[in-house]
Amino acid sequence: MAFEKATRLKRLPPYLFQEIDRLKAELLRNGVDVINLGVGDPDLPTPRHIIEKLQQTAEDPVNHQYPSYSGMNDFKVSIANWYQSRFGVELNPADEVLTLIGSKEGIAHLPLALINPGDLALVPTPAYPVYNVAVLFAGGESHFMPLVRENHFLPDLQAIAPDVARRAKLMFINYPNNPTGATAERDFFRKVVDFAKQYDVIVCHDAAYTEMAFDGYRPMSFLEVPGAKEVGIEFHSLSKTYNMTGWRIGSAVGNAQVIDALGQIKSNIDSGAFNAVQWAGIAAIEGDQSCVAEMQKTYQERRDVLIAGLRRAGIEAQSPKATFYVWCPVPAGYSSKEFSSLLLKEAGIVTTPGSGFGEPGEGYIRLALTVSRERIEEAVERIRKLSF
Repeated sequence: MAFEKATRLKRLPPYLFQEIDRLKAELLRNGVDVINLGVGDPDLPTPRHIIEKLQQTAEDPVNHQYPSYSGMNDFKVSIANWYQSRFGVELNPADEVLTLIGSKEGIAHLPLALINPGDLALVPTPAYPVYNVAVLFAGGESHFMPLVRENHFLPDLQAIAPDVARRAKLMFINYPNNPTGATAERDFFRKVVDFAKQYDVIVCHDAAYTEMAFDGYRPMSFLEVPGAKEVGIEFHSLSKTYNMTGWRIGSAVGNAQVIDALGQIKSNIDSGAFNAVQWAGIAAIEGDQSCVAEMQKTYQERRDVLIAGLRRAGIEAQSPKATFYVWCPVPAGYSSKEFSSLLLKEAGIVTTPGSGFGEPGEGYIRLALTVSRERIEEAVERIRKLSF
């Protein structure tokens, strides 16, 4: 039986990892020892006390029934308390916090709540692909905001034409940033709030990496800026902070009207996060945070080994203050795809070409610090032996 895919699927850009996955599979079949620096998925285990809380609560039959669409009150209170202690941001758990099945789920559903066919969203590039994909699925259009080194990988809000800004209904931002590793400070977030108020734009800040920072740096929340809660919401996730990517638990916080709109979408699409996972999330948030400090130390050590090795190989990559990504310029004479292919074919190292995240990502590759220090040391030795 022949069938035709929906038009929305035809509008999607090419799958970022398709060709990489094909080449990686071919090398593995040929017995190559592949080092995967391409995937942003922590290799470190979830802390034991979180696992034990899941085991305990999963055995309680009370948690086997449908959960609340908006999330358990205890989990939302825990998120609100964490925001108060970590960022000094006050949130009402009842209407300013929403439990998510991972922050990606909430980000993907948000445009369905806010964007009508033909509406415009302001989307950074290079960026996490789900921002643009979610807008396309809602029938909207993306106006891309280039992130370039000359502007510290921050969008230039003044470069957005007034007629474009007036059409925009939604803006995505993400700091600390994937894929560039860039960070944003209070002055930038103030400009975002002012821009949003001037043009009636709702801001969506993806803050998944605020707890993955190094050298004593403490990323801030967008909601710390006065007026931010009037214009937007922030997404957070336990995935990176507590090595819980497979658990699928996160939150959206901020403007009550936007939270309510997103909640309406979710109540018609999913049935809420498993209560036992929410109890485990509470154990993570309210438990001993030494596991977070240890994780930061581990990734900082890996970062330092990778940066030093790249520089010895003649590649001047910048050392990120946050995230577990290194945004690495490719050597002269190579495109990002060409250099990524060279590393894979000649050294057995998987990286992600920057162009796959958007046109301004050309000239870079992204390397993830999600393998052991020993494997990173092996990777940089392989790179040093290449001719480029």
